[in-house]
Amino acid sequence: MSPPVFLAEDGLPDSGTVVLDGPEGRHAATVRRIGPGERVDLTDGAGTLAECVVTAAAKASLTLEVLSRRVDPAPSPRLVVVQALPKGDRGELAVETMTEVGVDVIVPWSASRSITQWRPERREKALGRWRNTAREAAKQARRSRFPEVAELESTKQVARRVAAASRAVVLHEEATERLSALEPPADGDIVVIVGPEGGIADDEIAAFTAAGGRTALLGPTVLRTSTAGVAAAAVLLAATGRW
Repeated sequence: MSPPVFLAEDGLPDSGTVVLDGPEGRHAATVRRIGPGERVDLTDGAGTLAECVVTAAAKASLTLEVLSRRVDPAPSPRLVVVQALPKGDRGELAVETMTEVGVDVIVPWSASRSITQWRPERREKALGRWRNTAREAAKQARRSRFPEVAELESTKQVARRVAAASRAVVLHEEATERLSALEPPADGDIVVIVGPEGGIADDEIAAFTAAGGRTALLGPTVLRTSTAGVAAAAVLLAATGRW
């Protein structure tokens, strides 16, 4: 069984010992009941991962000996998924599964047909849930580099992201070009836009195509907005050689 991964928010030493405390240490010692002699990995969430062994366990912390340390390079090209806000808890489901497969940036999008809208007074709480979901899913997936969950973006902001991308696609059931036929760029950002339950409005598609995006067909069936992003990510990660 692979050792569990914990987030070291204070950085990682090259060698020697390190104390895992705070919420992560409490969870490891109290909930997971990890003890001396067991293997754990620590990451800073930015690409560095340290393989460690537990030398001592307290009620709310672990003392670890660093066995080795590596730095994983930043992926290129980056995969960015713009996710229209889904209803209910499907947003967290989308974030969780996209994190597990390897999406690099997740952008919540306030699409005009989204049933759910993040009101200003609830925006930070909702965004916090997405970011916490991404962090926990990244640890579960043993990622050394956690995905970025961006601030909520409007259609205009997403269009600017499309314009700056090396390649940008809008998933659409009426598109004639298949996503699997897309030739990925060597670097930069690949931006994939996933619409809401009610579909992407015509003016939104026009804004994205005017900015340089193109529509693409994911497959023969229509997927839920919470699963379309992870399916598209699998196709593109395979095309770029990351899978």
